[in-house]
Amino acid sequence: MNYREESLKKHAEWRGKIEVIPRVDVDTREKLSLAYTPGVAEPCLAIKEDPDKSFELTRRWNTVPVITDGTAVLGLGDIGPEAGMPVMEGKCALFKTFGGVDAIPLCIRSKDTEEIIRTIELLAGSFGGINLEDIAAPRCFEIERRLIEDLDIPVFHDDQHGTAVVTAAALLNACKLVGKELGELGIVINGAGAAGIAIAKFLLRMGVKDIIMCDRSGILCEGDPNLNQAKSEIASLTNNMRRKGLLADAMAGADVFIGVSGPNCVTQEMVESMARKAIVFACANPVPEISREDALAAGAAVVGTGSSENPNQINNVLVFPGLFRGALDVRATRINFEMMSAASRAIAACVTEEELGKDYILPYAYDKRAHEAVAKAVAEAARSTGVAKL
Repeated sequence: MNYREESLKKHAEWRGKIEVIPRVDVDTREKLSLAYTPGVAEPCLAIKEDPDKSFELTRRWNTVPVITDGTAVLGLGDIGPEAGMPVMEGKCALFKTFGGVDAIPLCIRSKDTEEIIRTIELLAGSFGGINLEDIAAPRCFEIERRLIEDLDIPVFHDDQHGTAVVTAAALLNACKLVGKELGELGIVINGAGAAGIAIAKFLLRMGVKDIIMCDRSGILCEGDPNLNQAKSEIASLTNNMRRKGLLADAMAGADVFIGVSGPNCVTQEMVESMARKAIVFACANPVPEISREDALAAGAAVVGTGSSENPNQINNVLVFPGLFRGALDVRATRINFEMMSAASRAIAACVTEEELGKDYILPYAYDKRAHEAVAKAVAEAARSTGVAKL
């Protein structure tokens, strides 16, 4: 099947992937008077006295916006907010299908950081949490940081943290296969944007000690005056030996390659130069850094990609529905590292010792066991870390 051509036909047929369905009937005088005027005045007054009642008397508790400015949509880049709508609708459908979360797309016509922050803050009273999506780096870092500081509901940039959580889950199981521990891995991450930086920070907190970050120019090294603030910060936390050079230099001897960059930037020779039993996660979409077949032929022990056409798809959909389900269920005020690491371990644990193999290191995206396990683990972590209100 040509997925692109068929998808365009289907989108024209569907005319949208989500819709609003009432939860109550309003087809009699009595029902209308209860759901709307005059009866609705009473819950309005109750919320006026205590705004937190909005979580009990409306659907706010289960509603999340999927918000973008259209500047980093899939592998398409800055295509604008309206052009990002099909992706945002798709995410909303996944939220509902796998997490039971009511999600709505919000595409903002602005690239101004302050305008985006203020817009979301003004709308936040309608939602139980905020999911940021496809906002370009480095602006996305400031938007998320400020919203987490200012709001009392969870704020989550899926491109950063969803990617980090599922990558860590994949790495946990890949390590079991190759007989290595997180703390002894040498990891190269190619792509120093939102996803790459978030993966690096998350893996460092998970116990990884040796990471080298690369971008189009090569290895990131502390002190390089050409780096922006976000890259300078991650350079100070990685590349402990202060190595310099290109991606090929970084990959020589590495245990793990994680690509969140662009197509065909890794050769078989580069994979051959890696350590024995190398792990390769080539996640660029739609074309990976190196094909699965080429990576395996070059000696990689485990290969994951971002494509559903290959085994070991490393897909954020394993993360965000269950993560928000768990956070919303306990009225969490934020999503912290403990909740995300619990999600990683829950996803990894869904693959049993008997099931684990080089072609099966993660549950499938449509495996509801995984989403339920993530929700439960996240809710427990929220309670144990004191960020849950219920």
